[in-house]
Amino acid sequence: MLTDNLRWLGHAAFRFDGSKRIYFDPYRLPKKPPKADIILVTHEHSDHLSLGDIKKISSKACVIVTDGASSRQLLAEKTTCKEIKTVCPGQNLDLDGVKIHAVASYNTNKHFHTCSSAKLGFIISIDGIKIYHAGDTDFIPEMEDCKCDIALLPVSGTYVMTAEEAAEAALTIRPKLAVPMHYGSIVGSPDDAEKFRSLLRGKIEVYIPKKEV
Repeated sequence: MLTDNLRWLGHAAFRFDGSKRIYFDPYRLPKKPPKADIILVTHEHSDHLSLGDIKKISSKACVIVTDGASSRQLLAEKTTCKEIKTVCPGQNLDLDGVKIHAVASYNTNKHFHTCSSAKLGFIISIDGIKIYHAGDTDFIPEMEDCKCDIALLPVSGTYVMTAEEAAEAALTIRPKLAVPMHYGSIVGSPDDAEKFRSLLRGKIEVYIPKKEV
């Protein structure tokens, strides 16, 4: 199954346990989570750039990929890692066979995540699978080019897309599998995830993972 190596850690945090262990936006992790090979941080807000959580999983062998604002915070904290790579939307990296494409992530009708701030989403290619983590975003035109097998999409509204908007985004992206995120912690509830699934029933397969604890 596409989701065999994918773990939801709550909110917008995920871990992929494949040929490389990759974390997306680690946040409120358990006390002793497994160490990361790659950490992807979409932007500097504390529920995505969680310095304490990053310290738990980073090591001298780990590479962190993030935006400029987050990179500055990580450097100021003297975070233990092999390297911090700063990217902007549209840039590509190849980290020991893991291909990373940074994409735009922003609000269109609210001010929390502006387009000019160059916050990120990521499309990674690993072990024959393409995973899109949308970051904190609304439904934006750039999603037409976000081709992937798995799309991790925020559904909670307020700071990001609502379930209805996320369903529109999924129908544009057309992944093999859509996974709702960004709920159950700060804003949103499992009801948003279920609404997302109901809106896509018969159109796109939706997977609602249980939170790993």
